[in-house]
Amino acid sequence: MGNNDAVQKPKVVVIGAGSLFFGRQSIWQMVHSEHLNQGTLSLVDTNPVRLEQMVTLARMVAAAAGVSLRVEGSTDRRDALPGADYVVLSFAEDTVRYRGIDCAVSEKYGIRMCSGDTIGPGGIFRAMRELPVIMECARDIEALCPDAWVINYINPSAVHGIALSRYAPKLKSFALCDGHHMPWKKINYAQRAGIIHHANEYNAAIDRQFDLRITGVNHFTWMLKAAFDGEDVMPKIAESLRRSAETETVGGDVGAKAKHNDAMSYILYGIFGYVPTCTAHTKEYVRFWQGLGKTQEAIPPLSIWETEDRYLRHDAMWKQVDDYISGRLPIESYKAAFGPDHATDIIESMVAGLGKTFYVNTRNDGAVSNMNDDAFLELLCEVTTEGIRPLPVGDMPRGLRGMQELVLDTHELTVEAVVEGSREKLRRAMLTDPLVHSIGDADRIIAELLELERDVLPAHWF
Repeated sequence: MGNNDAVQKPKVVVIGAGSLFFGRQSIWQMVHSEHLNQGTLSLVDTNPVRLEQMVTLARMVAAAAGVSLRVEGSTDRRDALPGADYVVLSFAEDTVRYRGIDCAVSEKYGIRMCSGDTIGPGGIFRAMRELPVIMECARDIEALCPDAWVINYINPSAVHGIALSRYAPKLKSFALCDGHHMPWKKINYAQRAGIIHHANEYNAAIDRQFDLRITGVNHFTWMLKAAFDGEDVMPKIAESLRRSAETETVGGDVGAKAKHNDAMSYILYGIFGYVPTCTAHTKEYVRFWQGLGKTQEAIPPLSIWETEDRYLRHDAMWKQVDDYISGRLPIESYKAAFGPDHATDIIESMVAGLGKTFYVNTRNDGAVSNMNDDAFLELLCEVTTEGIRPLPVGDMPRGLRGMQELVLDTHELTVEAVVEGSREKLRRAMLTDPLVHSIGDADRIIAELLELERDVLPAHWF
């Protein structure tokens, strides 16, 4: 892959380049950013066929744009890591299949998961599958490019971020989720509040006047303040959610994660007085739509993660990649088909010193004044090559704070269980989890998932 002296900077290594979630978007930004497109994009994937597709696609997009981006590919991350400035972790072992197993087994024991990748048995077992490999990557990064920034883009994002922070403290790392990609998140709420009517009306002056504060554990985040020019506009945002709840899935994605989100958001606002900002996941963190109540509710229990539909979506995405490579789709249309990605936006800002702020998952360090400094939260941060600095938020409201702490305890126990290989802590994590309501069921879920996922879990569990 060439010697380090010849590396075009910045060098961005993507481990899990076959990830349809991130791989295609990273190509877009690396090609179209003037601060990145003279550098190196090094794609790593253990599937040689998928890797070759993504390398070919990236080279075609770069050639069509007329930029000198160097594109490399390898099935061995150790070949790619030397000289890296940024390493993005974005892999998952047959995640559609295993999330389907997690959700099906959990449903059998009365636990309903629409996503199954961050909380509940699904979140715990996804960490069981992915975290050991993440820690192997961390050891390789420490050995081969110890000064690189490590960006975890793999769910459960907070669990993996905690693990990197605690067990690879010499590395510069943070964890990421696409749900609060700025400025798009703020623009969306500005529209809901009636501050603007169209996204193209948003500007720097409006941004300065719009004080929006969001935080919480990843996927369990809440809007704690929304004020424009001193006026509290959170009630207007909530009213917008109430109105859109009436038609929210008409003509759109009606998958499990998409159902009833605005209606649920408005209900949760009515209970707690604050708007949830990631309801597609947050609805899985609370007990209210698990179907355990005796009273029939207006909103039905959560729909379950739809494995077969997900496979069809992934097939369609790979067909699109093939169509670009074969010429059935003009490569020149790639720029219009995709857009900036959260991780590469952050990398661009860090490389160029643009001074932008972004939501990342990191240590609290006083940003939420009534939670511990080591609480791992999604926070608006100044992100520079010098480090991560969370911006002040204020207090986490009572009620929400208690639930946040329970989620954090579950996540931290999951980290300890996986890193230590501890059955005792695995069981403790499962029984601390807010969705688990039976000791016997928890023990059976653990036993069944260990057996069904034996082929992708470390041998010491057996």
